[in-house]
Amino acid sequence: MPYTLAIFDLDGTLADSFPWFLRVINDVADRFKFRRVADEDIEALRHASSREILARLEVPLWKLPAIARHARRLKAEAAAEIFLFAGVEAMLRTLAENGVQLALVTSDSEANAREKLGDSAALFAHFDCAASLFGKAAKFRRVIHRAGVEPDKVISIGDEVRDIEAARAVGIACGAVCWGYAAPAALRALAPDHVFERMDEVVRTLSPVP
Repeated sequence: MPYTLAIFDLDGTLADSFPWFLRVINDVADRFKFRRVADEDIEALRHASSREILARLEVPLWKLPAIARHARRLKAEAAAEIFLFAGVEAMLRTLAENGVQLALVTSDSEANAREKLGDSAALFAHFDCAASLFGKAAKFRRVIHRAGVEPDKVISIGDEVRDIEAARAVGIACGAVCWGYAAPAALRALAPDHVFERMDEVVRTLSPVP
C-alpha cells in the first residue's frame, strides 16, 4: 500500500446480479444440457471453486464460450433488473478523487458493464471485458501494462475464488468482498490480502486517511 490501481470485478462485487443468476440458471442448464441447480445445491456451490462447480454441474469446458455469450445476451435483456449494490457509486467516486485509478475486468460485455455502472462508468480509466471463466489473469496483466503501474501497487477486488487465483497468478494483491457469489468462508480459506465485509472498508483500505 498505498494502491494506485484497483481492478474491480462487476457481478457480485459492484452489481447485485446473484438473484438474477438464480432466476435464469436452470433455463440456461436446460438449453445447454447440463445439470439443473436445486435450491439445496446453492450453498454448497457457493463454497466451491469454479472448476468444482463445473464438475458438479457436468458442464464440459468446450461449452463455456457459448454459455458465456448466451449469458451476456440475457444480462443485456435484464439490465433493468440488475442494480449496483448500495454505496458503490460513493465508494468509486471517493477512490477516484483520492487518485486511485479504476479498472474493470469482467466476464460481461463492456456495453452491459457500462449500462450497469451508469454515471459511475466515467470514473473507470480502463475496461477489459468478456473475460473467459479462467481468463482474468491475462486481462489483469494487460490492464496493468496499459496503466503503467508496478504490480505491487495494484489490487484486484472480486467476489469469487477465481478472482483470488487470477490475482495471485499475476502477483498482485487480492481483496475479497463478502456480499457476492462465493461464500465468505470459501474466500477466507484462501487467505486473500484483504477481506471486505462492508463497502466503506474498501475506501478505508485503499485510501486511508493520513
